[in-house]
Amino acid sequence: MTQFRMRKSVMTVPKIRKSERGVAAVELALLLPMLVILALCAIDGARALQANIIMTNIGREGANLVARGGTDLEDGSQDIIYAVMSSAPPLNVNQQGMMYITRVMGVTGTGGTRSVVLDQYRWDDAARNLGARKSTYQPTSRVYACGSWNSAGKCSSISSASRPAVSVLTGKLDDGEIVYVVETFYKFDMLVSAFTFRKDALPTFGPDLYSMSVF
Repeated sequence: MTQFRMRKSVMTVPKIRKSERGVAAVELALLLPMLVILALCAIDGARALQANIIMTNIGREGANLVARGGTDLEDGSQDIIYAVMSSAPPLNVNQQGMMYITRVMGVTGTGGTRSVVLDQYRWDDAARNLGARKSTYQPTSRVYACGSWNSAGKCSSISSASRPAVSVLTGKLDDGEIVYVVETFYKFDMLVSAFTFRKDALPTFGPDLYSMSVF
């Protein structure tokens, strides 16, 4: 009798294991999509961090070249932008990147010192057919939103008679002090976006990665 019971118990063990395996398979099937989404989200975070570092470095290098190079921006702004944008791979800056160079000066008046825009340039390279004329990505500058541009990429709505005041470094510049503000934009495409579960949502990166450097 004892032997029979032992044999019976031995025979039932595989059935229990099969049941456990079935439950584990179901759990894995339920969790797998979430694990894949979380993995893609982690990859997105790494890609966004890389893109942000690259665009920040490009902006700093551009501001450094503009401030220290002694280049006439009227003629050389596109060469400077092209030089720094060429160091952007693996980013697709030709279709998803933009740069603005804004010259800002401090002006002291009765109400204190304010910052005004002397001129502004955007990436619009006619010689190489790059920038605004080639790409549909044209985000607005956060320093000064120019209303019209000429064919050389210079803002045509700024004149010596009417210089727009901006909030950048207001009250921090001496009278007549000039600084160069370089902004970089990059349109970041996420692998996973707009995913929500009940009240929870995955973090989003972008769509506009932005940096500003002042020299």
